[in-house]
Amino acid sequence: MFDAETTAILRAVLDEVCVSVSRYETSARTYVASKLLEAAMAGDTSVANLKHVGRTALGEAPAMWR
Repeated sequence: MFDAETTAILRAVLDEVCVSVSRYETSARTYVASKLLEAAMAGDTSVANLKHVGRTALGEAPAMWR
């Protein structure tokens, strides 16, 4: 789907954005990851924009997911 560099960027952004979210809170992390993937598939692969998308998604995630 994505090249190795883009995949690495997506993982790094997900980890950074979700640093305060437990790895076991899969619902919130999955939601953020899906929004990051949507942005990347639309061609937006800059780190700054992906971080913004991820933080926005984390803010939108229901509180019970976090």
